[in-house]
Amino acid sequence: MQAPLVIGYDIGTTGAKTCLFRLGERIELLNRVLCEYPLQITRDGWAEQNPDDWWRAMAHGTAEVLRKERVVPDRIRALSFSAGMHSFVPVDKAGTVLRPAMTYMDQRGGIQRARVLTRPPRVRGMNLFLVCVSLFLAGGVSASVKDPVWKYLWMRENEPELFARLAWWLDVRDYLAFRCTGRASMTEDTANATFLYNTRRKKPGWSRLLCRWHGVNPSHLPGVTQATAILGPLIGEAADNLGLKPGIPVVGGGGDLTMQTLGAGCVEPGDTHVYIGTSGWVASVVSRRTLDTRHYMASLLGARSGYQNYIGEQETSGKCLEWVRDHIALDEIGIYLSKHPMATDADVRHASLLEYLDEVVAQTPAGAGGVIFTPWLHGNRSPFEDPNARGMFFNLGLNTGKRQLIRAVVEGMVFQKRWYLECMARKCSIHEPLRFIGGGALSRATAQILADATGRTVAVIENPQIAGAAGAAVCCGLALGVYPDFDEISQSIRTTRLHAPDSVHREVYEKNYRIFKRLHAANRTNFALANGEDLRTLSRGSCL
Repeated sequence: MQAPLVIGYDIGTTGAKTCLFRLGERIELLNRVLCEYPLQITRDGWAEQNPDDWWRAMAHGTAEVLRKERVVPDRIRALSFSAGMHSFVPVDKAGTVLRPAMTYMDQRGGIQRARVLTRPPRVRGMNLFLVCVSLFLAGGVSASVKDPVWKYLWMRENEPELFARLAWWLDVRDYLAFRCTGRASMTEDTANATFLYNTRRKKPGWSRLLCRWHGVNPSHLPGVTQATAILGPLIGEAADNLGLKPGIPVVGGGGDLTMQTLGAGCVEPGDTHVYIGTSGWVASVVSRRTLDTRHYMASLLGARSGYQNYIGEQETSGKCLEWVRDHIALDEIGIYLSKHPMATDADVRHASLLEYLDEVVAQTPAGAGGVIFTPWLHGNRSPFEDPNARGMFFNLGLNTGKRQLIRAVVEGMVFQKRWYLECMARKCSIHEPLRFIGGGALSRATAQILADATGRTVAVIENPQIAGAAGAAVCCGLALGVYPDFDEISQSIRTTRLHAPDSVHREVYEKNYRIFKRLHAANRTNFALANGEDLRTLSRGSCL
């Protein structure tokens, strides 16, 4: 029997990857297309996108991968999604978007958060009763100003006419699945991320108590489904837009964390992966709800029933490398341009720049000359929650050069991951090797720094930059019966290289890491003053 072909969509912060896979003993990538779109970020903390941009990117990507591989639409057996989480996409009954989507980076709900979450009596700055009930029922608390419930309340209070037309509160994946099937739904991981969903094993479902305490109308929350469930057939209009055959199964998929976990081949408790994309995280598979209120880390329901993904999340990770690209490498002096002429294709340009930066980092001594970078360019979620935190270079000297700054950025990203690993190891097992995924895993230098700075062996998976789409393909394979169960998945995801830690650099990394961990506490008040927050309402946060 001919191995089935499926399409996995990975909807990221600044672009959508459309990936064509063949499902067999291994999940084989045949072709992929990246289509970029804008992200609007304002000075007052708003971060918005047009959902039609996601859909157009999917349509363009689908046409291109089919054309490149000369595949007729009839051969595609199923499709599924991986997408960013914690966004808010309001739609009416017809599925029409009521306003631009508020992305996971959006911070406009500060007033709403303070009013609901900081009512007395308080513990660690939050309402004691709400925290206790939310932790018990949902396994976490909407502590971050960027969590979607505050965006929902912001819209209700600031755009009442639009809010009156609201039928469904959706996330990115949910909206795209609705557009494909005409059915409103959330996958379990997305529902969990609202912290309005009862995640206890025997009583899953939307919590009316949490909805009432947060001021959310339960009728705005759609039905919840599993990642491997077939949501329905691809409806005619969507099929026409995407250039696919009507009626093919649309499979649930899920949020980027869940799909990246599958795409990394992590399915058993203790399986751990590190992701460096626009954002970043460390996540480990656990067999029970896991929570660390001190370090603002919690687990979310995974694709496999009975398992969760315990995560420490970094708001800006690979985004820091984009900042390096735009403001250090690609500056007005043009040194980079003289060595590497810019191509017209965005993917080619990114690849050549990545190779260049990889070379720069590899040639610069470990420790970056004592310079330490904090990767909090748009605030931070864990192991501390502070929307006012920002990036900085610490310990610059007269001899500091650009190459040391670039190396310091990579090391700062990795120090944050080490911090997560140390916190997580107190709560769960961390198996080696760490599986490394995302665009950052394409860099050999970054992978080696990750191994050296954490003291753990690192395995880079095949095609690490499309792990989310591979996870969506895994869901298709499970839904179609190609893979009988989750135990088969880890064998279908291959690794391409291993990086063992080099003890030569241990001393310098230990010293810089100790300093790195102290920088936020030493500057928290300064961050609040610099970014305009009243110290009386300074957020102390909670998990996630």
